[in-house]
Amino acid sequence: MLWSFEGLGAGHSSVGIGYNRIFVNGMPDTLGVLYSFDMDGNLLWERVYGTEWHKNYTGPRSTPVVAYGLVYLESGMGVVYCFDAFTGEIIWEVDLLAVFNAENIQWGMAETLLLDGYNVICTPDGQKHNVVALNRLTGKTVWTSPGYGEPAAYCSPVLVEHNNARLVVTMTASSVIGLDADTGELYWRAEQMQRNKIHANSPLYSEGVIYCASNWADENTGLLALKLSDDGRAAEQLWRNETVMNLMGGIVLHDGIIFSSTYRKNEWYAIDASTGEEKLLSEDFGSEVIVFADGLFYLYSDAGELALVNMDWNHFEIKGRFDVPLGTGQHWAHPVIHDKRLYVRHGNALMVYNISEE
Repeated sequence: MLWSFEGLGAGHSSVGIGYNRIFVNGMPDTLGVLYSFDMDGNLLWERVYGTEWHKNYTGPRSTPVVAYGLVYLESGMGVVYCFDAFTGEIIWEVDLLAVFNAENIQWGMAETLLLDGYNVICTPDGQKHNVVALNRLTGKTVWTSPGYGEPAAYCSPVLVEHNNARLVVTMTASSVIGLDADTGELYWRAEQMQRNKIHANSPLYSEGVIYCASNWADENTGLLALKLSDDGRAAEQLWRNETVMNLMGGIVLHDGIIFSSTYRKNEWYAIDASTGEEKLLSEDFGSEVIVFADGLFYLYSDAGELALVNMDWNHFEIKGRFDVPLGTGQHWAHPVIHDKRLYVRHGNALMVYNISEE
C-alpha cells in the first residue's frame, strides 16, 4: 500500500482522476463532501456541496467525472454539481428533481454522469424528462427526452459511436433505451427486467452489439445482447442468457468473451459474446466487481477480498489475493486502476496500491 486516507464518511462512489489530482466524495454526517488529493495522498481541499443520501446504504453513489478543469457529480438526492477542479469552488448546480418534476428512487440517485462534448447527460426519472442534457459550462438545459417514460434505475449512461450514429444508451426501470446523443430522440427500446428495478451495470458496446447485465426477474433478465442496425436507429435481440445474473459488479469483454460473476454466489463465468453460451470457471472466489487492466483481472468480492486473476475460456488462476484492511460498510465501490496504481474505496477509507511489476 502506498498510502491511505480514513475520514471520507459513508459512500459507495469510486475515485475520479485528472490534472494529477484524485477526487472522491463522501458523507461524514448528512452533507456530501468532495475531497481532492494530490498523487501522494496529501489533502488539497474539501468542499461541502449539500445534503447526501442518508435513508439507506448511506452516502454518495455517483463517481466524480473530471474534464476541462472541472469536476461533475450527481448527489444521491438528484442534484448535479459542477466544481472547479483546482479550488473546489461550486460553479453551478441543478436540482434535477425540482427542475424536471421528478421523484427520487428507492435507494437514491446513483448514476455517474456522462460528458459528451458540451453536454452533461443524466437521467432525472421524470416521465416527460426521462433523459436530459445540460450545458457543461452553465447547467442550462440543452435537450430533454421522455425516453420510455420510466423511473431511473441506478444505471450510468454510455455514449455509443456506431458507424455514423452517436447514441446515448442506458437502462431505465424495465428497459434498455437508445437515444440520439445530439437531440434526445428515442430510437429504440428493448425489455430488460429486474424485480426491484435495479439496473446498476452500465451497458457495454463492441462491434455493433450492446451488452447489458441484470438479475432477479421471472423472465427477460440476465445478460442481453442487442444487435444495432447500420444506422443505429433499431436494435434486435441477438441472444439472452438467464443463467448469469449480475446485479452491480460490472462485466468485462475481452477477446470475444464476457467475464462476469453471479450476484451473491461464488460463481465466475465466461460467456461467448457471439452466442451467449456460458461456462462456469470458478466457485472459489466471492462474487461482485470485476476490473481488467494490462492483461489481468482484478476481482473484488462483496466480502472485501481482492484478487489478481488470470482467466480465459479454459482457466481461472488466482495469482494473489488479500483482504481489504480499512474502511466501513459494504464493499460496493468499483476499484480504479490508473498509471500502475490501484485505488480501492471502502466506505470511510481510500487505499492506494502500487501494482507495477517493479
